Amino acid sequence: MFSNIRPHLIELRKRLGLSVLSVFLAFIVAFTFHEALLEWITAPLNEALEQVAQISKKASDGMVTTHQVGGAFFVAIKVSFFAALLGAMPFILYQIWLFIAPGLYNNEKKMVIPFVVGGSVMFFVGVSFAYYIVTPFGFQFLITFGSFLYTPLINIEDYVGFFTKIMMGFGIAFELPVFAYFLALWGLVTDKTLKDFFKYAVLMIFVLAALLTPPDVLTQLLMAIPLIILYGISIYIVRMVNPHIEEDDDEN
Repeated sequence: MFSNIRPHLIELRKRLGLSVLSVFLAFIVAFTFHEALLEWITAPLNEALEQVAQISKKASDGMVTTHQVGGAFFVAIKVSFFAALLGAMPFILYQIWLFIAPGLYNNEKKMVIPFVVGGSVMFFVGVSFAYYIVTPFGFQFLITFGSFLYTPLINIEDYVGFFTKIMMGFGIAFELPVFAYFLALWGLVTDKTLKDFFKYAVLMIFVLAALLTPPDVLTQLLMAIPLIILYGISIYIVRMVNPHIEEDDDEN
């Protein structure tokens, strides 16, 4: 039995190794620009702090701090690693495709470009949506709430970890239509399958939103609603690719 799966394990190790290598190389490049990356990542936070200062009518209200010796260095590492994952994502998707390609038919293997391009585009769309829509509303609400009573002192280590979790969560979640398309292409799901699973999917989406977003209803809705819409789009895509065919029990 082991001899049968051994070639697959060797191939998996190869694809994982190349993916890790791509992330490492991208990390080296990203680390040289970590200051610019950190400025980009903290832009929504700084805007929220400026909003606090305007509301409270103070010259300065709120501060980004670090509570660790060498905290700035570890933040640079985290930021560079996050950027490396984003940069290496197309290559990682390509390695995933090469791993599953041997089990596909020749006509299915030609879908490598749509898989890599579509997966990369949807991932970056998810990250962009989280950065430009979700985080400004979420951070502004959370930081300005109670700002008249307390001065927000934001730990940069916690913020970067929280920020990257949201970005990666949205990026992966926005892959749903792409995976639905290929599952339908391979005949694994139909539009009826997704429709029947819809109520469970909505529950799972709200649980995911609660885990990946701040504990406020606004930010959770900003994640849950787009995912529900994407699920609906996925149903439409699957219907076009592999529609459910009702079995006719009546024999003519």
